[in-house]
Amino acid sequence: MTDLLTRRLALFASPENRALLGQGLRGVERETLRVTPQGRLATTPHPAVLGSALTNEQITTDYSESLLEFITPAEHDIAAALKRLDEIHRFVHANLDGELLWNESMPCVLPPEEEIPIAWYGTSHIGTLKHVYRRGLALRYGKTMQCIAGIHYNFSLNEGVWTLLRELDDREQNVEPSFSARDYQSESYIALIRNFRRYSWLLMYLFGASPALATNFLRGRPHKLETLSDDTLYLPYATSLRMSDLGYQSNAQANITPHYNNLHSYIRSLSQAVSQPYPAYEEIGTKRDGEWVQINTNILQIENEYYSAIRPKRVIYSGERPVQALAARGVQYVEVRCMDIDPFEPLGISLKTSRFLDVFLHFIAFEESSLTSDASGAESRCNFAKVVKEGRRPGLQLEQEGKSIGLQDWGLALLERMQPIATLLDAQAGSEEHAQALQAQREKLRDVELTPSARVVREVRAAGNSFAAFALKQSSEQAAQFRARPLSEALTAEFKAVAATSIEQQESIERMQTGDFDTFVAAYRASTLGNISV
Repeated sequence: MTDLLTRRLALFASPENRALLGQGLRGVERETLRVTPQGRLATTPHPAVLGSALTNEQITTDYSESLLEFITPAEHDIAAALKRLDEIHRFVHANLDGELLWNESMPCVLPPEEEIPIAWYGTSHIGTLKHVYRRGLALRYGKTMQCIAGIHYNFSLNEGVWTLLRELDDREQNVEPSFSARDYQSESYIALIRNFRRYSWLLMYLFGASPALATNFLRGRPHKLETLSDDTLYLPYATSLRMSDLGYQSNAQANITPHYNNLHSYIRSLSQAVSQPYPAYEEIGTKRDGEWVQINTNILQIENEYYSAIRPKRVIYSGERPVQALAARGVQYVEVRCMDIDPFEPLGISLKTSRFLDVFLHFIAFEESSLTSDASGAESRCNFAKVVKEGRRPGLQLEQEGKSIGLQDWGLALLERMQPIATLLDAQAGSEEHAQALQAQREKLRDVELTPSARVVREVRAAGNSFAAFALKQSSEQAAQFRARPLSEALTAEFKAVAATSIEQQESIERMQTGDFDTFVAAYRASTLGNISV
């Protein structure tokens, strides 16, 4: 443990300070494809019984009409958020009319690109804008890549925690005197992100669960994967092909490399990307035959198009773009985006995994975080790329400040440094769940066969070397488990009421809008529109 980490943890020795650790917020966003009972993409419209994808805050769609997204409320205890996620799953399963939820990050066997339906949000200007944005994604990256699913984990610390840390840093003269409380919190979250980028390879080893994929996912692209069967490709030591260069990739985004040394540099990088034209996109243009095909021809159409394993976030007000909210009021929470769907967990993520994420995120928040350089940034990216493709390779070596170190040795050392945080969180919660979650990860580092990716490979082999057969079997069994636990009448009525209200809200937006769509897009570009979240 570093001296700084020791001193920071000492701040929470008293019960009143320790209680602040239980007052942060957690939330989960879970993506999942709708598929037929045969494991093919369901190309049916978003079920009306689930409400409006535009205005239902808990059940919506991501890229495709077939790609559902479930969003939990922010809760002090992640167990409460997962309880709500379970209820959402049970409601949806009861209303899928025979369809299933694909419980894997890598998609099912997909139809031709032109048959993958882009999400539709109605005829309002904002709904059309969301649809056009997705048309742009199809042109830029292809529809297939957009069918990958993941878990997003939202995390914040109570502002009282930042106040305590600021007081310590002030005493030790470790903070800019001119920093306001908002500045200090923002830069502390950016420091957390720097540490995340250094250590997120560990999450890929421990929780990566996509070492195999359906052959037709690559659409004939060149690759270096190995063949398990006619319908399945894999890498024998991979942990997360989803997070490799076979998953989310973009040549246009290759030069967006914010150092995360301060919030201003991050905002500047994204602001430039959303305003700088990209030649290949300029050749396409914004319209074809009079129809909009992308919002603009810049490197990014909007900030959220930037693919990153973690994002600084702030809830936006009406009329704001994400970077404007960050610039105006600072960072409020972080969104961890690299977590694969765990196919062995019906919700895609377990409580034990979530408890460990809380330990990990507290650790990187409290741990010293040096500024990044081109060399250190490249080292972090190299470690991450190596682990997602060969993290289970015996004796795998990573780079730590220019020196070689074994993955297992480094991982175990990191977990040892996290132990006091697990103890602290358990003392606050009156449980042993965080320590138990930490111990489960130690066992994975000592025995690679306990990792989800190793288990997936074993199960795919047992399913006739077929990724699709394995994933369909898991998804079907888990669907049966959810349907065997129907919601109470009261909860069912609550979900149906929310769905009905959301449809009414969409219809109201469509009735009340004025002007034409071209004017709306121009206003959006000028950031003068209200209540936009694309």
